[in-house]
Formats: sequence, structure tokens, C-alpha cells
Amino acid sequence: MKKTVLYDWHVQNGANMAPFGQYEMPLWYTGGVKAEHLAVIQSGGVFDTSHMAVVTVSGKGSRDLLQYCFSKDMDRCVGLKKAPLHDGRCVYGVFLNEDGTVLDDAIVYQLSADQFMVVVNAGMGADIAERLNAHNKQGAEVRDLTDNAGKMDIQGPVAGKVMATLLENSGEVFQGMAYFSFKGGFDDIGSSAVKLKDGTPVLLSRTGYTGEFGFEIFMARDQLANVWQQVLDAGASFGVLPCGLAARDSLRAGAVLPLSHQDVGNWLFKNNPWQFALAWDDEQKSFTKSFFGADAVLKAGDDEFTLAFAGFDPRKIVVSEGTFVTNLDGEQIGTILTCATDMAIGRVDGEVISIASADKPEDFVPKGVSCGFVKVRENLAPGTEVILTDGKRKKIKVEIRGDVRPGRTARRPMKEMV
Repeated sequence: MKKTVLYDWHVQNGANMAPFGQYEMPLWYTGGVKAEHLAVIQSGGVFDTSHMAVVTVSGKGSRDLLQYCFSKDMDRCVGLKKAPLHDGRCVYGVFLNEDGTVLDDAIVYQLSADQFMVVVNAGMGADIAERLNAHNKQGAEVRDLTDNAGKMDIQGPVAGKVMATLLENSGEVFQGMAYFSFKGGFDDIGSSAVKLKDGTPVLLSRTGYTGEFGFEIFMARDQLANVWQQVLDAGASFGVLPCGLAARDSLRAGAVLPLSHQDVGNWLFKNNPWQFALAWDDEQKSFTKSFFGADAVLKAGDDEFTLAFAGFDPRKIVVSEGTFVTNLDGEQIGTILTCATDMAIGRVDGEVISIASADKPEDFVPKGVSCGFVKVRENLAPGTEVILTDGKRKKIKVEIRGDVRPGRTARRPMKEMV
């Protein structure tokens, strides 16, 4: 197993460590998962995400190469007007296999007209670089920077306030910074125009994996420990906590965000909540470009559906080969992909309410609600109830949902958050 630059810090600060994606990673710290989850909703949380892989694509043909290998149409993907991907913007999508299954999901950043950064999951840098090079007809330079870049996240409503205390010229940096935009750079990636007050260059990206307002922060690998400590120190007075993978999992499940190789993987990327990752035309009948794996998706039938769900209490099922989904009559109809508990939500008169909901009752105290994803053989309408079971005594009734945790802050205007 590999260790991130912050491994010693995690151990010294009481983290419960476990293997994840080839790395020893913190699951939670001494305060526990619930405290970390709630911190991200109410204040802020800091995550070590340096296990993620970075691949750069640059030079002649770099955009064409990504346009063919990546599922999103980079010529019409930004904002409601579907503007082309341009400098300072990034976009989420997937790299498909020829049969329409998922190699990995990714965010592609346009650093300049012929320079891009691709961020993929832990252990996937070499695979994505290999895929890109297999279709590299114009001589673009593809570099796998696995373990050569530093990365961490700060997520939660105080993230902007914390970073404002650390950034040189924070007002200028935050100006016009929309959701899924970024500024700055490090080493030879992007521009070094964004710096911390101690002079450390960073790439600050208004993205994340929690559904809440925040940033992903990239820097040179040897600066990660320094930046990590600065952010934690600056965030202490705001209630910011270090967070592990367990809170990251429960937060992303409540935000209806997939975990690659668990919620998307070796089955067709079709009929799931993340069709925005594909280059569908306005009628959702064809694609606006040709890309690797597209034909298999278009030709596929509708015999498998990935759907989000929310339970009625905090109980959850441990996902394993022996767990499955049934209808209310007990007929087995599918499998469980993710089952987590979002501790920031609860039900009031049957409706899901968050501690961040503007219309929550004054005395509202969330008890937590299980949530996640199932893969079933029919397209169940929102509101349909199904049973999650371990095949033995444990059975949990849940409701198919289009969305789970209300009041999420990820898309809030920057001016409201700093």
C-alpha cells in the first residue's frame, strides 16, 4: 500500500487508517464520522485527496484527443448556454470502454488552448494515460503525474472565508469564480498567479465531492503538508475539522454523486442520474459528437437502471455480494451499489429536511437518513418504495428519489459565501 504525504499527520492525529485505492487513507478522526459530516454542512471540513491522480495533456491535438476519449462535448458544455470549454473552466465526465462501460470518471480542466489537466481516481492515472496514448494521432504530450502533485479539499459554507485569510489578493481571486471554474497553477501546470500569502502557488478549483460549497486545492507535492496545516490553522476558529473517507462517502451519497467502480463501472453507462456526463443532444436521442464508447451506449437496451434512494431512518445495509433489492412483494429486482447514512438530514411528515434547509422546523434535530444507489431491472418512478435486504433478517424500506439532501450549497454564488 502507498502512503500520501500526510500519512504521518493522520496517524499522529488519531486517524483510523484503512486501505483505499492502493493507499493507506484516513477513514475518520477521533471526533467520529458524524461530527465530520455535520461540520461540512454547517462550517467546513478538510480532506486529504492527494491519492487522486493527475494526468496532463498538452501540445498539438490535445483538445481533439480529449474530445474523442472523454464523454463530454467540450465544444458545448459550460453553463446553461452550453458554451465551449475555455480557459479557467472545468467539466465532469467519464472515460468509456468500447463496450460502453466505465473506465473511470474524471474532471477535465482547460489550462490554455492546448494544455489540459485531467483528474481521475486513485490508481487510475496509468490507465487513463494509456487510453489517451492509444488514440494519440497528432502527437499530444500525455503525462501521468501520479504521486507528483499535491491535492487537498476544503468543503463547507465557511470555505471561502477560510481561504480569504490565506490567499494573496483573495478579492481578485474570488472575482467571477463560478461553480466548476478555477484559477492559478503550480509547477508548470497553469499559471502561478494565485498564491498564498507565504508565496506558495496553488491552483484553486471551485469543485468538490460533497455537494457543498468549497474548493479543491492543487499545489506542488512538497508543499502539501505546508498548505494542509495552514488551512487547518486558519479554519480552527470557524469550526473546520479534518475529515476522512467515511464522511466523504456519506456526504457524496446525500448529494447524489457516484463513486467510480462502485456506482458506475463494468456495466453500461446509461439510465443513471449522471446522464449530464454524456454528450446528449437536446432531445436526448443522440450525441452531439463522436467519442470512444458512444456507439455501445446508443445501441444498448433499457434493461438496467441505476437509481438514487433515501430511507426513512438512519439504518443501512452493508453492501456485499449477499445483499440485494426486492419490491414490496419480496421479488428480487436488483442489487445495492451504495448505502450510507447522511446524518445532516431527517424526515418531517415524510419529507426529507436538512439542517441547512431554510424551511426546517425550529426544533429540528436530524436523526439521519440512509441513502445511496441501487441497480434494478426496471425504471422505478420517484416515490416508489423498495426493500434493501441482506437476504436474512435485516430488511430496510427505502424510497426511490430524484434527489436526497436539500439545501446544498455547492452552486451558491461566490458573493454569498465570502
